[in-house]
Amino acid sequence: MSEMAQKFRALVAKGEHFMCGEAYSALTGRIVEHVGFPAAYLGGHACSAFHYAVPDNGIFSQVEQLDQSSRIAAAMNIPLIVDADTLGETVADAFHFTRRYVRAGIAGFHVEDEVNPKHTSTVGSLCAIPDMQFRLDAARRAAGDSGFYIIARSDEMYPQARGGGGTASLEEAIRRGKAYEEAGADALFYPFASPEDYAAIAAEVSIPMCTMGFNLPNTAFNMTTGWGWTGAAQLHLARAKELMETGTVKMDNVLPGKDQLIQQDFYDALTADWARKTGRSLRDGY
Repeated sequence: MSEMAQKFRALVAKGEHFMCGEAYSALTGRIVEHVGFPAAYLGGHACSAFHYAVPDNGIFSQVEQLDQSSRIAAAMNIPLIVDADTLGETVADAFHFTRRYVRAGIAGFHVEDEVNPKHTSTVGSLCAIPDMQFRLDAARRAAGDSGFYIIARSDEMYPQARGGGGTASLEEAIRRGKAYEEAGADALFYPFASPEDYAAIAAEVSIPMCTMGFNLPNTAFNMTTGWGWTGAAQLHLARAKELMETGTVKMDNVLPGKDQLIQQDFYDALTADWARKTGRSLRDGY
C-alpha cells in the first residue's frame, strides 16, 4: 500500500471527522500542512480557474489536473485528495488516469457520474448506473494493491436548476449510492445534498460519506475548497487595481514563515556545504 493512501485510510479508520484543507498549488499545500490540516484537497474548479483560466465544465482535462496535483503531492507529507471529474470518457481512460494518479503519489480522488459537457448552458444528465460502475471498477483495477482511496461522487442531488445533471430524487441517489458501493467505491459524496438527504442515504449504505463546503455529524471528512484560490484571486485583483490607480501598493511584503515553507535554510546549508568542500567563497553569515 502506498504511503499517502495508507495515511488517508488511517485517518478515516479513526472515525473522527476531519477536514482536508484546500491546496491549489505546491506552496498552499505546504501552508495547509503547516497549520495542521491532516490532509489536503485540490478541486477541479480551483485548478482550472487558477492555473489555466478556464471553467471546470468538461474542457479541463485530467492531464492538466495531474500536472498540478503531482506537484502539490510532492511538496507535502500529508495525503492529497483530488477532484478527478469523470476520469475521461471511457473505462480505458478511467484505468489509465487512475494508474497515473497512483504513480504520482496522490492518496485518492473522487470521480463523478455527470456526462460531458457538464455544468454548461446545455441540459445536463448523469451517466447510466452500469457505466459508472464500470468506471469505478476500472479505477479499482488500476489502483491494485496501492490502497488508493476512491470516492464515488453522485450528482443526483445537483439539480438542473443549479447547473447539474441530477433530478434531485432521493430514491435515485440512494440507488446510485448502493450501486457505487457494490462497484468498489470507498466513500460517497453528494454535492448539494441536504443534511437530511445525507442522513437518509447513510442509513442505506455501509461505506463512509464525505461532504464539501459544510461539516455534518456522522460523515467521515470534509473536502474544503473555494476559500483559498478565490481569496488569492480577490487579493490580486484588489492590489492590481490599487497599483494601477495609485502607482503603489500599501502592503507588507513579508510572508511569515516563508523560509520554512520553501525550505530556504535547508537549501542554503546544502549549497554552503558544497562551497566549503570545493573551495568556493561564502557570503558573510555562512
